[in-house]
Amino acid sequence: MIVVALFMFVFIVFALGFLYFWGINPGEVTVFLTSDQSFTLPTAIMLVCVLLLGLLLGNGVHILSALTHSIKHWRGGRRQKKNEEVSSIYRSGVGRLLSGDLKKARTLLKKALDRDPKRVDGHLALASVAEQEGNVQEAIDLLQKARKIDPKGLEILFKLAATYQEAGRREEAMGVYKELLANDADNRKAMRALRDLQIELGSWQDALALQKRIVKATASGPRVDAEKRTLLELRYEVARNALAKGESEQTVEACRDLIKQAADFTPARVTLGDAYRTLKRDNDAARVYQDGYKALKKSIFLSRLEDLYIGAEDPAALLSFYRSRMQEDGSDLLLKLYLGRLCLRLEMVDEALQHLTDLETTGIDFPQLHLLLAEAHRRRSKVDQAVVEYQRALGVDSHLTLGFVCESCGAKHEKWLARCPVCKAWDSLVLPERKQIQDAKLIDGIKAIPHGQREV
Repeated sequence: MIVVALFMFVFIVFALGFLYFWGINPGEVTVFLTSDQSFTLPTAIMLVCVLLLGLLLGNGVHILSALTHSIKHWRGGRRQKKNEEVSSIYRSGVGRLLSGDLKKARTLLKKALDRDPKRVDGHLALASVAEQEGNVQEAIDLLQKARKIDPKGLEILFKLAATYQEAGRREEAMGVYKELLANDADNRKAMRALRDLQIELGSWQDALALQKRIVKATASGPRVDAEKRTLLELRYEVARNALAKGESEQTVEACRDLIKQAADFTPARVTLGDAYRTLKRDNDAARVYQDGYKALKKSIFLSRLEDLYIGAEDPAALLSFYRSRMQEDGSDLLLKLYLGRLCLRLEMVDEALQHLTDLETTGIDFPQLHLLLAEAHRRRSKVDQAVVEYQRALGVDSHLTLGFVCESCGAKHEKWLARCPVCKAWDSLVLPERKQIQDAKLIDGIKAIPHGQREV
């Protein structure tokens, strides 16, 4: 009733206004459509027509806009509903994938992709299913489809490169990482992955060039020192490779520079000495090895010195170095071990026994020491003591225990255990030589000889 009354009130006001306007504007208006056609209307009616036409056009535009909006809203609602349904199927598929139900996960994810073939995460998830099923090529194909949808997607490219690596297709993996770096030159993860592949392939120069970029990009943070160390190591590999190619002078220069930067980097010192030896500069090589041992106390320097002096048939110089070092530091047990072994090789058995026994009395216990002691006792015709040391070297006890080894991780154990304490594998401890014994067969036609009747 209120609406009707309001409408009637508006209508009456409009009618009165119209009559008033018509009364004070009695004239007429002629409108020409063409030069020959025209029509004439009272001024008031013409004004009303213009107003009505304006209202009609305005409402028409509004109605058209509302209709267009309604259609878009309807389509958007359908699209949203479809996306929600596909997302629900996708989430169910991912849930099955995480729970290990690969068959059901494949069905659901395939259904989601059939409904929406441009869904990148669907391709990624289905590729994970294929990868876990061992279908690496299928996983690569799915990732390539995702790559076409989103050519610059980082997740896609990283997963594709990792899958190529798993398939042993390193060159293709390197290509993907290079594409990543073409789109994002400072992507450190891609640079590190590409560098590691180049290291695996022995492309030391390429790896070194890339590592320089990584160090430059890693200006701060917890990885700075590690990246600088890797740069040092790659520079060493380039130098070592140069030595293998016969570029000894270049290797000397590079290794000397590396030692200045990192005096504790053993490989640079060792390779520097090796490079001097290839240049027939044995005195320089000996000095490098000796300085290396004095600074780092690493056995590799003593081994290199033995190769150098024994090869030159000058064991006296080596013996002199060992003894002078022992006078400077009598507590150097590593040097005492090498000195004892050298004395044994030179048939200086009494001195060898002295040094080796000193080591044993400190509680040091490893097979090589017992073998050296056994050999020293044997050369002194102390058979009983030699036998004891041989038994210790071989790990043989009075019960002739054979021991056990874990088939999963290779850890050795004296007693059998249901579960390996190292790798936690169950039922994995077996006789070390079990497979060899199982695979062996007695030779047909040879009669077993009773114990006690065998001829030596």
